[in-house]
Amino acid sequence: QGSQKCSNSTPETPRPKRAPSRSPYGLFSPGSFSPSVTPSQKYSSRGGRGEVVASFGSVQGPAWSGRGGCAVKLFGCPKENLTKPYKFMFQKALDIREVLAGRVEELGEVLRRHHGLDGFASAALPAQEPVTVLGQIGCDGNGKLNAKSVLLVGDREHSAGAQVPLDLSELPEYSLFPGQVVALEGTNSTGRRMVVSKLYEVTP
Repeated sequence: QGSQKCSNSTPETPRPKRAPSRSPYGLFSPGSFSPSVTPSQKYSSRGGRGEVVASFGSVQGPAWSGRGGCAVKLFGCPKENLTKPYKFMFQKALDIREVLAGRVEELGEVLRRHHGLDGFASAALPAQEPVTVLGQIGCDGNGKLNAKSVLLVGDREHSAGAQVPLDLSELPEYSLFPGQVVALEGTNSTGRRMVVSKLYEVTP
């Protein structure tokens, strides 16, 4: 019994399903007289890029004119106003982090003034006495947010962005969502889990 050789089949060199026919009639088949099909052009070498093929309605980019001499005025800080076009969703990760951190600080000041809080402590340091911390609600995994997976992502100013799991068993009721900016009062005796006793939310 001799060993049989297996021909390797790859996408570039597929294994033929049937052996080629040795019949002389194959030389005079319709396929032999058919003209060869031209290969399709590559996508990068296609023509007519950016051309308008069909349009519907009024002309593109109509000119608008107003009456009464109205002028547009930008309010707010000049650095925050858009003075030149930019690509949407092409912001850098560091710029997005700066905006989110600034928003947390703004909402934290609103919480402090609205609820009359003295100040915020670090969420990463152990605390035997009740302390008030500021941060965003997060989830410890990719699953849904539940009572066992809630954690607090501390603010940058006081907690340097430290993440602390939360124990919400002492709260009578709560309603949280990921990314929510809250102020919490509780104890963190070990520095690894905070037992929340009060929840301060941003109210309209």
